[in-house]
Amino acid sequence: MTTFKKTRKFLVESYFDNIIDDEEFVLLYDSNFSKNPAFPYQEYGRFCLEKLENTECEAELRFRKNDIPELAEALGIPEYFKCPQGTKADGLEGLCAVLKRFAYPCRYSDMIPLFGRAVPELSMITNVVVDYIYDHHGHRVSHWNEMLFSPDNLKDYASSIFLKGAALNNCVGFIDGTVRAICRPGKLQRAVYNGHKRVHAIKFQSVALPNGMIGHLYGPMEGRRHDSFMLAQSGLLNQLQTFCFTEEGQPLCLYGDPAYPLRVHLQAPFRNAVLTQPMKEFNKSMSKVRIAVEWLFGDIVNYFKFMDFKKNLKIGLSCVGKMYIVCAILRNALTCLYGNQTSEYFGLSPPTLQEYFGNY
Repeated sequence: MTTFKKTRKFLVESYFDNIIDDEEFVLLYDSNFSKNPAFPYQEYGRFCLEKLENTECEAELRFRKNDIPELAEALGIPEYFKCPQGTKADGLEGLCAVLKRFAYPCRYSDMIPLFGRAVPELSMITNVVVDYIYDHHGHRVSHWNEMLFSPDNLKDYASSIFLKGAALNNCVGFIDGTVRAICRPGKLQRAVYNGHKRVHAIKFQSVALPNGMIGHLYGPMEGRRHDSFMLAQSGLLNQLQTFCFTEEGQPLCLYGDPAYPLRVHLQAPFRNAVLTQPMKEFNKSMSKVRIAVEWLFGDIVNYFKFMDFKKNLKIGLSCVGKMYIVCAILRNALTCLYGNQTSEYFGLSPPTLQEYFGNY
């Protein structure tokens, strides 16, 4: 593929050979000049995981050094990735580029010393790997996950939540919507404006499980949408009515905030104008355990802070919704390896990487 540098060199040679005149040379040379700064990257060596210290990996990539190859194997990362324009990157290098990009708000130029590649290459490699993870593993959070919602696991979820003081003995998880602020778009601003948070945003609906896993994630939706609208669009209630039962046939439920309707498989706090003492005690006991869903929302943006930097989240220029879903998948991978605050609170161990990514 012809680069700007090669094109300009050819134009200079054509000018000195009198193939083009002064006016044509100025016009063509200016139009073939890249506006992107040329960062020196040849002086840095290519990425090598072995050269990094364990503490550096945890800080820069969020995973421990010895666990990154295990993560790559669980995700089924190929030997190499090939970009549309022909650039090739080692599979492990591509995965680490995504982890580095999402770990903290950084520019691609900030990644040059670690990966020794030009900015356009880093951009294309990152996009290719994000697409790969989303295409091959997005269904683990966007569809009903039979492994996470197996009858045995549902029984454990209900038991662990009840033992923490919940009034309901059949609650298996918590549902809530999250608002992710984005950069103000140039068009259709009203569609993504969230009046409650007073930001332009996209929304997701998430189901948090007591083992610390994100069991289900629906979105993105426009920021103006209500949680009950997302529930209807997601089809989650139909899935609960089909699969969410004990082995004896007793219905199990999710617990949400007052925005959600009351159903057999979906419970919410009492919202009467005047609450009796038992109603207040019920709401208090469920509110105490429901905080777990907020912990999981916080975990995603705390470990992958790129998703909390709204100035760089520009819909139309980058796949913001897809990136958030990929970060949720990676957050689940972190939970499988190291657990989290939610799993410790409920005393329930998450699945292993092989168990979570092994089922289709």
